Amino acid sequence: MADVSSPVWFITGCSTGFGRELAKLTLDRGWPTVVTARDKSRLADLIAGYDNALAVDLDVTDEGQIAAAVKAAEEKFGRIDVLVNNAGYGYQASLEEGEEREIRDMFDANVFGLFAMTRAVLPGMRARRKGHILNLTSQAGFIGFAGSGYYAATKHAVEGFSDALLAEVAPLGIKVTCVAPGPFRTDWAGRSLKQTPVKIEDYQDTVGKRLASTSDISGKQPGDPVRAGEAMIKAVEAANPPRHLVLGEIAYNGVTGKLKERLAEIEAWKDASISADFPK
Repeated sequence: MADVSSPVWFITGCSTGFGRELAKLTLDRGWPTVVTARDKSRLADLIAGYDNALAVDLDVTDEGQIAAAVKAAEEKFGRIDVLVNNAGYGYQASLEEGEEREIRDMFDANVFGLFAMTRAVLPGMRARRKGHILNLTSQAGFIGFAGSGYYAATKHAVEGFSDALLAEVAPLGIKVTCVAPGPFRTDWAGRSLKQTPVKIEDYQDTVGKRLASTSDISGKQPGDPVRAGEAMIKAVEAANPPRHLVLGEIAYNGVTGKLKERLAEIEAWKDASISADFPK
């Protein structure tokens, strides 16, 4: 059983990127941490020397593995205080050329797997009237970029889910934060990224350039995953954590700019909006 004063973290997708760097930070702080990957052998170096770590196999698209992982966590540490839904990946293509199997597989991981993982930890958090769920979204949860439409759709879905989740669980003492990074030096734009090449000439100047630029920036992004992990911990430790935690200057500028633009457009059409009601 974990010390009641130490938060128990459960982090999905720890083989690389945000999940791995965040896990290093929580383990170094001495906090009980459940680290997961589809193949837990990839986590051996991460947990070496830590007696506050538990590594488990977890494919978030497999509900049986989700149930087993949550059970193992609760048997080892007694509870889960912080769930970090980090597992997922990107897929790029023009919307017209998107491949059905690739689209559905990404939704299974990024959306339905996250939903299932959340459902699995809620009973324990609800019983204790305490917990914090961090959902890794993206600036793409606010902005749909050419070439990343299906990925943006997964992240918009998680944002909407998180709004409803917070409305339901906030009265029960459970907190919800969406973490929306911009470009960071993870494997997202490298090994983990899937792409369908653009063959339709009409999309070369939009989608084609976007796909090329994404590949070109891999390994040179301005975002530091370690600093991102520190920001996530800061949010969890806050008395009033944010519903949205946008990470990186590119994401901050892009998201705030998009929201201002969207609000201005909605306000410009206020009369048309209100006119759709029955007359008072």
